[in-house]
Amino acid sequence: MARRSGKIGAVVALMVTSASLAIAVPSHALGHPVTRPTIYPAPTSMVLTSGTLALGTSVVLITAPGTDPETVARVRDVLTAAGVKTIASARRLPVAPDRVHIVLGLRDSGVVRDSLSRSKATLDTHAEGYTLAVVAAGAGIVTLAGHDADGLFHAVQTFRQLARRPTLPALVIQDHPAMPIRGTIEGFYGAPWSMADRTRHLDFLATVKANTYVYSPKDDPYARDRWREAYPAATLSALGTLAQTARRNHVDFVYAVSPGPSVCFSDPADVQALERKFDALRAIGVGSFYVALDDIEYTKWNCERDKTAFGPSGAEAAGVAQAQLLNAVQASLSAKDLGARALIMVPTEYYDAKETPYKAALRKHLDPRIVIQWTGTDVVPPAISIPDAKAATKAFGRKTLLWDNYPVNDYAQTTGRLLMAPYARREAGLSGELTGILSNPMNQEAPSRPAVTGVAAFGWNDTAYDAERTWHFSARELAGGDERATAALLTFFDTQHMAPTFGSQPWQEQAPRLKAALDAVREALADGDAAARQRAIADLTERADEIASAPDIIRAGTIDPSFAAQARPWLDAMQRWGRALQLTAAGLGAADSGSIAAARYFDDARTLAREAAAITTIPGATRFDGPIKIADGVLDAFVSDAPTLIAAASAIEADGAVPVRSDGPK
Repeated sequence: MARRSGKIGAVVALMVTSASLAIAVPSHALGHPVTRPTIYPAPTSMVLTSGTLALGTSVVLITAPGTDPETVARVRDVLTAAGVKTIASARRLPVAPDRVHIVLGLRDSGVVRDSLSRSKATLDTHAEGYTLAVVAAGAGIVTLAGHDADGLFHAVQTFRQLARRPTLPALVIQDHPAMPIRGTIEGFYGAPWSMADRTRHLDFLATVKANTYVYSPKDDPYARDRWREAYPAATLSALGTLAQTARRNHVDFVYAVSPGPSVCFSDPADVQALERKFDALRAIGVGSFYVALDDIEYTKWNCERDKTAFGPSGAEAAGVAQAQLLNAVQASLSAKDLGARALIMVPTEYYDAKETPYKAALRKHLDPRIVIQWTGTDVVPPAISIPDAKAATKAFGRKTLLWDNYPVNDYAQTTGRLLMAPYARREAGLSGELTGILSNPMNQEAPSRPAVTGVAAFGWNDTAYDAERTWHFSARELAGGDERATAALLTFFDTQHMAPTFGSQPWQEQAPRLKAALDAVREALADGDAAARQRAIADLTERADEIASAPDIIRAGTIDPSFAAQARPWLDAMQRWGRALQLTAAGLGAADSGSIAAARYFDDARTLAREAAAITTIPGATRFDGPIKIADGVLDAFVSDAPTLIAAASAIEADGAVPVRSDGPK
């Protein structure tokens, strides 16, 4: 017995020794590898080091002097969401921290330099750049160091994503944007966003490291038809509040006016009217401005004075006249604010890069500081390449700011659609030929976010951009990380995958995932044996269940209720189409077993399909009202074709038995 006890004691001693050693051994050495996190937009550089770090329930936050209070507040929110209960404060790093210390500040701070040195990291030196370092040794240090205030704010967005993991991987991220301007232009026709929509949108833009929002709704009368008139006090106040929200989110709020339909280019009074408009916006905190000259008739003058000043109307004369007006506005902006951002304009010839008299006039006469927007090779281009952008640079005499008309749904070909495919077919490397990229979103703000997430990620790091993975990330963000809601959203997105152009050919196909699944069913029914047919029908039933249940999951599972509200008719129609597909699957199952019930299932499916196809858009929400499209050309075609895929039983046998196929289930 004594010798046996000795063996037990030795085992216990070995276990204790092993447990003690585990404290000192990095996690990856114990079979827990340090995995590379996915961050969106993709960082410029990410290097894993050694070990992982748990934040725990108590941390010390060291904020360098001069750090933006809003940025500090965002860090505290991230820590609280990660389960930290106590956030203490300190001014400097101790020699041997007793718990996790988080250092936050700009490059010129001594405590930031000290923290970077201990992390063996260097600061990213680009505009809007940052370095984020996690050291797992000892109690742990997390450094968020910004090249500037914007960069530090972006670092917090990366930290927000990292802190969702159970532990932080030890790493060094050095990151900065590829394009100086990234964001959205609310430039669509139809019902403008509400101020609440815009506020939510600005909060969202911050999470994807976008830095620009252009206020340019076509149906704001005080920005277009009545542009010379002052805004009502209440509207001006609301715009001021919006500008404050943008500043908190480190987003440049750009105000756009569209005087083209009525402006007299040579009249000093109209130049003064533009200056008054911008002065009023400057007084409420707006510092960036834009003049839109798109969608106007430039082969005729709005006033006789312009004919005298510029000669007969025409494309070249229009370019000269517009340049004169814009140069005067740019000079006024610079005189009133030496640090003002350059004026942005969208020309009348805003698409293609063909050499024309109009473009030549702008190239020759327009102040080189003024930024020109360009929509690509067409109003809605199917793709944009580096040579396309180079051609635009040559045509306009400067690198352009891309106005990408995706996912906007204000033209006839988009009637009944939400455009929710991944942002794709823009060539990596475009950052070398563009000053930036702005997405023109849909009338529906929240459903626009998947596409806008892609635009922002492409603008941040176009060479590392992955459309599909970024698309999945956008679904997870809308779902608040819930896997079931994420899957439901991706199912919904697939039914809204078609991206039209102004022509007859779309640049993204409709419902590619669902089409692949339904094609597989068709093939199995046509070529498979009995077991293959049954598996295909079972798979179809499962897919139909996913479609039918997705709307309720989305309504309950998305973290922003505005998504479900703005997508309501699409979710309603999707649910009916899902039920129609469930009945179709039941009909195929009945037909495969030889049951005359198949006909009833198919009839009920057709009834539901008609009901689904009759659901229309929310009146007035988009420029063109019409019937909702759900995986059109794919789902409706399958429901229609299904009764012809298996010959159903036509009668009950004389003895009342249901005839069955000899190779089917009994």
